[in-house]
Amino acid sequence: MISHTVTGYGGVRLHVREGGNPEGPPILLIHGWSQHHLSWSKQFGGALAGRFRLIAPDLRGHGASDKPLEAHHYDCAAPWADDVRAVIRELSLDRPLLVGWSLGGWIVMDYLSLHGDAGIAGAALVGASVTAAGEGKRSAAVMATGAYSADQGVALTSVIGFLRTCFAAPLSKQDLAMMTGLNMLVPPEVRKAARIRRDGPDATTLLASDKPVGLFWGEAEKVCTRPMFEATRAALPRASAYTYPGAGHAPFWERPEAFDADLAAFADTAFAQSSRGAAA
Repeated sequence: MISHTVTGYGGVRLHVREGGNPEGPPILLIHGWSQHHLSWSKQFGGALAGRFRLIAPDLRGHGASDKPLEAHHYDCAAPWADDVRAVIRELSLDRPLLVGWSLGGWIVMDYLSLHGDAGIAGAALVGASVTAAGEGKRSAAVMATGAYSADQGVALTSVIGFLRTCFAAPLSKQDLAMMTGLNMLVPPEVRKAARIRRDGPDATTLLASDKPVGLFWGEAEKVCTRPMFEATRAALPRASAYTYPGAGHAPFWERPEAFDADLAAFADTAFAQSSRGAAA
């Protein structure tokens, strides 16, 4: 594993981890709300790493990246989109595949809406929706508004409840402890601003793109619900869909071997199409 420091939007320093095959096509793994680059640890330690160059930043406000507290660093598309562009440029990623989990899917759309799709091979959304259609009223555990609290006891209780909702089966004590710690690295001001944005994700560029799009979804989802997933499939009829029985919001963690095999197959298609386009 290699560590990088990349300067993103507004001078925010981003901690970025790199692993896998340094000669392989690049996959940029973008984690979710209140998470960490270690969310992708099973991908860095699995078969995917044998074939692809894997890049995983800690988002601004998360992990070992800078954590400014003012809302304007998080509550609109530009900071997130420009951070992704900065990682692509600084690490010289040649037409990477963007993979966004949950909030990371919003960030993929932020990037495309501001910078277009010319510089990428394709996009994969994991437990993410391009529309709020079918969202309905979600549970208090999913909303996790207690995580916005400056009272650490309140925030900790909310974070644990949210994590338990993200997985179909109970996490081991060790995994729950680790993930709780990773979540608690994020200041409550960041959690709130990253969710309560002045603008919603703009899927227009993604919907119009002719680049490959993949949808990865656990059939026991409680965060990106089945109606949200079906609405996304309807909005993206050309997208390749991969579903995981018995998995929840994080199929890459709950079904890593199946997820990695599907992502590798999707990546092969995306990179092959990108190579043909570059040669034309």
